[in-house]
Amino acid sequence: MIDGSLDDEAWRDTPWTEPFVDIRGGDWPDPHFATRAKLMWDERFLYVGAELEERHLWATLADRDAIVYREHDFEVFLDPDGDGLAYYELEINALGTEFDLFLDRPYRRKGSANIAWDMEGLRTAVRLDGTLNDPSDEDNGWSVEIAIPWAALRPPGTPAEEAAEAPRPGDTWRVNFSRVQWPLVVTDGAYQKEREPEDWSDHPEDNWVWSPQGEIDMHIPERWGFLRFVADRGGSR
Repeated sequence: MIDGSLDDEAWRDTPWTEPFVDIRGGDWPDPHFATRAKLMWDERFLYVGAELEERHLWATLADRDAIVYREHDFEVFLDPDGDGLAYYELEINALGTEFDLFLDRPYRRKGSANIAWDMEGLRTAVRLDGTLNDPSDEDNGWSVEIAIPWAALRPPGTPAEEAAEAPRPGDTWRVNFSRVQWPLVVTDGAYQKEREPEDWSDHPEDNWVWSPQGEIDMHIPERWGFLRFVADRGGSR
C-alpha cells in the first residue's frame, strides 16, 4: 500500500542512499536538514521512498502540475537509456501535489518540457511528522512514497502497446533525486518566502541532491548518478 510510510517490512530491509549534498558539490556547505532516499522495484513499478527532515512544514500549491519547485519539494529524475536526451521528472510537495513532465532534451540543448504529459497509473503519498503551515510550532519532517509504473515511462504520442517494460537485472539507468528548500519568514501568522528570485540565475533557495551536478541545474543528465537493477538472492527484484 502506498501511504507515505516507510516503516513496513519491505522498506525496512532496503538500504538508504547517502545523505543528500549541495547541488554544486562537496566544496559547498552541507545541507542544514537531512534528506535521504531508497528504492525498490518489481515487474510493475519503480518504488521511491524519501525521508526529509524539516522544521517548518509548508505547502500551498494544490493543483496537479502546479510548478511545485516554487515551494519545498522532493524530485525524481529518470533517464532510462542514459543518452542524456529524453527523460522524465516528477516533483511532489508536502500536500501530495504531483508535478510530472517529459523533456525531449535538456533546456541548454534547446529542449522543451511537456507538462501536459502524465505518468499514467502513478501512485504517490506523503506522511507528515508535524503540522502543515503552522508557524506556531516546530516540526520533524515528512516522508514520500512513490510507485512509478514502467508502462508510464513512454514519450508523448507513443502507443500504449509500445510501453516500456520492466528493466532486467543488470540494466543501468541514469537517475537523480533533488530537494528544493526555501528560506521562510513568518508574516501575519503565515509562512512566506524570504524573497522571490529576481531572474533565472538568482537562487535564494537551497538545492540538495543525491548526485551533485557541479552547478545549480538539475537538467544535466550526464551528471546524474547510476541506478543498477539487481535481483535478490532468491532471484526476485
